[in-house]
Amino acid sequence: MQEFKGTENYIATEELQIAVNAAIALEKPLLIKGEPGTGKTLLAFEIAKALGKDIHTWHVKSTTTAQQGLYEYDAVARLRDSQFGDDKTKDISHYIIKGKMWQAFESEEKSVLLIDEIDKADIEFPNDLLLELDKMEFYCYELQKTIKAKNRPIVIITSNNEKELPDAFLRRCFFHFIRFPERQTMIDIVKVHFPTIEDDLMEEAMKVFYGIREIHGIKKKPSTSELIDWIRLLKLGKNTKEDLEKIDFVAAQPPYYGSLLKNEQDFEHILKAKRAGQNTFRRF
Repeated sequence: MQEFKGTENYIATEELQIAVNAAIALEKPLLIKGEPGTGKTLLAFEIAKALGKDIHTWHVKSTTTAQQGLYEYDAVARLRDSQFGDDKTKDISHYIIKGKMWQAFESEEKSVLLIDEIDKADIEFPNDLLLELDKMEFYCYELQKTIKAKNRPIVIITSNNEKELPDAFLRRCFFHFIRFPERQTMIDIVKVHFPTIEDDLMEEAMKVFYGIREIHGIKKKPSTSELIDWIRLLKLGKNTKEDLEKIDFVAAQPPYYGSLLKNEQDFEHILKAKRAGQNTFRRF
């Protein structure tokens, strides 16, 4: 099978490439953790793109149950139809709503199954999927039959570390933590999105971005996706290196700083640090 090496739109480090290909070779779910905005969810889409596979996306919420990923039985619709004498009520399969796992299981070719932000759900949610992820099958009681995967999907599971995941679940996964990109990797990522960006603007934007991230006490550090948004706005606003050099957080705010700082506490924290003369922001 073709190996994943990243795509023209997704810079994958060597260690991430190794993790993806190892999980595929072992036929284990790949559990991806990392800061929000580091491309965990996007990774699944880029794997599907690179390998030419369909993707089934299951975005988990706090109210999501494991059963919803398998199937749901719409008893209310069947009761309503029976009151109108609809003949299709005789076939219960009309009222089985297939979940994302079932859809991936019945795919005629190997596909990618993304279980996104699994830590948002109840703590028992991962345990409720142990058999299905291990054996790649489940039993449908309404149809009285076992649903088995025609082709074992490539399973990508993301987590933001909001909850600890059970040991039994972790044992069944191949784990990888996406480290925050180093400066050169980040430059490569930015150039994917802005291939004609001026070198001096890039250099100054990196100073501001990493300078903010290095300030001690920041509650929400800006992420890769937020840097991309910020640079897009700088380009649209025709901002220059000189504009960024004027930033000191006391006399002037960074242009479009709402792309980088997401709460007033962080901005006030930086402002106080600057006024106190703390040398936490290197360029200051």
